[in-house]
Amino acid sequence: MLDGLDPDSAETDWDRVHFVGIGGVGMSGIARIMLARGARVSGSDARESQQTAGLRALGASVRVGHDAAQLGEARTVVVSNAIDEANPEIREARRLGLPVLHRATALASVMAGRRAVAVTGTVGKTSTTAMLTTTVRGCGLDPSFAIGGVLNATRSNAHHGDDPLFIAEADESDSSFLLLSPDAAVITNIGAEDHLDAHGGAKEYARAFTRFVDRLPPGGIVVLGTDDPRVSRLAAHARERVRVRTYGESPDADLRVSDIAVSPEGSTYRALLDGVPLDRVRIGVPGAHMALNSAAALLMATELGLPADRAIGAIATYRGVGRRFEFKGEAADVRVYDDYANYPTKVRAQLRAARLVTRGGRLIVAFQPSLFSSAQRFAAEFGAALGLADEVVVLDVSTARERPVTGVTGELVAERVPLAAGRVHFVPDRSAVAPALAALAGPGDLVLTMGSGDVTLVGPELLALLGAHGRS
Repeated sequence: MLDGLDPDSAETDWDRVHFVGIGGVGMSGIARIMLARGARVSGSDARESQQTAGLRALGASVRVGHDAAQLGEARTVVVSNAIDEANPEIREARRLGLPVLHRATALASVMAGRRAVAVTGTVGKTSTTAMLTTTVRGCGLDPSFAIGGVLNATRSNAHHGDDPLFIAEADESDSSFLLLSPDAAVITNIGAEDHLDAHGGAKEYARAFTRFVDRLPPGGIVVLGTDDPRVSRLAAHARERVRVRTYGESPDADLRVSDIAVSPEGSTYRALLDGVPLDRVRIGVPGAHMALNSAAALLMATELGLPADRAIGAIATYRGVGRRFEFKGEAADVRVYDDYANYPTKVRAQLRAARLVTRGGRLIVAFQPSLFSSAQRFAAEFGAALGLADEVVVLDVSTARERPVTGVTGELVAERVPLAAGRVHFVPDRSAVAPALAALAGPGDLVLTMGSGDVTLVGPELLALLGAHGRS
């Protein structure tokens, strides 16, 4: 169990910090900001990555592998839920009596003293955080930001800015967003089926969002996705203490979205702000869900005092974030994309968006269940969502965050995909996935790899195979 100490506690030394799992996208972003502020940062991870290499170039001491001796002179240790208590660095920190803190507490520490905006929700929080960051930067401000993905425009997931504003993605999956105390917040949606393993049930999961809203100060701001009835129900409660603003396709939304048009080049829509028509909004990524995410970012930008017309111009420059329908390349007339979607609602939303940009070719998806618990609990829901594709390859469950569960494999999901025989393939050997996709894909097809595990490595492998076939 993490200590969860107050980030302003005198017992916490944020000048010498060690991150266990420093290569994680959330952890590396916090470490990057601490480095920019002059802290001595060290860390370890199971493997080398672009994030570990980037942090090392900025001055962090980063090691591959875990060893108690790597704590060095650290006075505070930061971990995420992906790190087991049996980790030798955690055990050593406990022995030495060092604070062992959740990464959300570290995030709260770097947000302290700033005008903080936290973006959360079951689906869309990474893209919405990235869109809001892009919009604010495009309007001439230099905010600090921490995003759970790499912003394509900056090739970074975090930044220490000169402006008092701090924009952060807040993780609701394990309730760690309740360690934050933002001045303003965005809640995109509240899924009925997601993250129940950590919360115990749908009611408890929804209640966490109410508690999050209660952390806003009197007179704070919350932007709510009113198309989601669970989010909409928060409005009455929130209005007792804070300013509530809503967005969505609902007729009574403060920022009403209509006439959404999606193409391979992106998405556009009409917007009414408090009944006043705005210029047509354009973003450089496809998908109705992405259009709604941008509406959340646009509305929060106006609440931060930015003119709507300038914000619309700025958001048009958004070109996506890593692993959110990220284009990986094209070979042999096959386009390959990668996406982080790891819960049924996310899989459905992204496959619907992908279908709109297939250009007449087939949609082929390679999906890796991220958790044994979710594969077991939501096999039918995953299967139904994957049925939106034309061909499906299911990998075995990622082993990064949970110990294996007897009898639970990716085959549970594959068996529940409602496609004809021969169009669903269970490929438990990860090294065999790219060859299987290369055999399936033909000219004009779109291949999408999905999941939060090492399925992300399949896209480049597939492109290399397709390129080699094209040269033979």
